[in-house]
Amino acid sequence: MQVLQTAVALAEEKLGISCELIDLCTILPWDVETVEKSVRKAGRLVVSHEAPKTCGFGAEILSLVNEKAFLHLEAPPALVCGFDTPFPYTLENDYLPLAHRIVPALLETARY
Repeated sequence: MQVLQTAVALAEEKLGISCELIDLCTILPWDVETVEKSVRKAGRLVVSHEAPKTCGFGAEILSLVNEKAFLHLEAPPALVCGFDTPFPYTLENDYLPLAHRIVPALLETARY
């Protein structure tokens, strides 16, 4: 939901940046073809998930995109996710990939 709100907010700011949001409802099997098609069209990829960075599913997505669509990338793929620490409930807004961490990744990837 946080990523959807961020994409809508960016579109409303009229920065000339549009996002194609792919919500993977399952991770096994996951829709490799849709992600690959999107990367081939846009030339960019930002992956976001709440799990820690190490051993998170986002790394699998980045790996497969590098295998199948590397030559179509116009910017380094970005990964916005939880940190490699135990989940701190009291610092949830700092840990989770909320808009304050997603927006810079989207802007940097788009402007690369």
